[in-house]
Amino acid sequence: MANISMQNLNKVYDNKVQAVFDFNLEVKDGELIVLVGPSGCGKSTTLRMIAGLEDITQGRLLLNGKDITQSPAKDRDMAMVFQNYALYGHMTVYENMAFSLTLRKEDPNVIHKKVLAAAEILGLTDQLNKKPKQLSGGQRQRVAMGRAIVRNPQVFLFDEPLSNLDAKLRGATRREILLLHKRMNATMLYVTHDQTEALTLADRIVCMSMGHVQQIGTPIELYDSPANLFVASFIGLPPMNFFDVVIEKGEAKSGLFTLKLTEDERRALSAYEGKTVVLGVRPENIQEGGEVIVNVSVNENLGMNTLVHGTLSDEKTHITCKLRGWCEYDKGDRVGVTFVKRHFFDKNTTNAIR
Repeated sequence: MANISMQNLNKVYDNKVQAVFDFNLEVKDGELIVLVGPSGCGKSTTLRMIAGLEDITQGRLLLNGKDITQSPAKDRDMAMVFQNYALYGHMTVYENMAFSLTLRKEDPNVIHKKVLAAAEILGLTDQLNKKPKQLSGGQRQRVAMGRAIVRNPQVFLFDEPLSNLDAKLRGATRREILLLHKRMNATMLYVTHDQTEALTLADRIVCMSMGHVQQIGTPIELYDSPANLFVASFIGLPPMNFFDVVIEKGEAKSGLFTLKLTEDERRALSAYEGKTVVLGVRPENIQEGGEVIVNVSVNENLGMNTLVHGTLSDEKTHITCKLRGWCEYDKGDRVGVTFVKRHFFDKNTTNAIR
């Protein structure tokens, strides 16, 4: 069992720069939590505080109810998988995986059983006598994961483990991590800047920006109900389109188009009559056939879908539509579209209007 409680964690470096502000999170046993955000948002720093590789400036960290805020990394019973694999080049795969157990002076027979069991889980049985330089990037990352598995820790920590892999290997290794989690039912914290990894792996996502938590929720919650403009723009690929609109008498008017509000939208926006708000529309929530005219700039066929990039009638306001099927538009074509699902945000606070 491994429950983690992070209570008001703060990180301030010696130069007075604060990297993390009041981080709060309760991680349940067996949960896979993904910390996601742009570079420099504080996600890796948070993970390193949990691992004991960075001191916690303020706040408390509890593991199964025990305060480990000041405990050294070696006493936290956590295993970390790094971006750069951190393998010993002069050792074989077997020796790399067994290294931490050998340091503990565990029984060689026990070590052998643990290494073979981990190698079988990760498909490395035939690679145990090879050196890291003889392996592909994906295989090296699996060795790093195997080294963590043999320790049988209470918590697995992953710090952008797939960043050095090409797109195909990233997808394959991502699936392996997901299968590993389901097979071991282990508590995992995973850091990435890749929202696809976050959406596909996480039980819950922690979205961060500039050291602050922006939203915590399931992948579908962050995708369907973003808490603010940052989450709405960061989660989803291609990113959400945004337009300033004025709410007037049951309509949202931009000067470029006018949308009739639904009853639910009217109720949510009742306090914004005559005011400007931000309308957000995901490219995949745009369909052909409607009164919003798109002047096509670029047409990207993806097979099942087509990304149509263009501008509205002012030729300055950009829009991206993800239309179904194989669309053969040319630069200069005019396409009528409709917005089938809309999000609204307060222009001043940037918070979502529910």
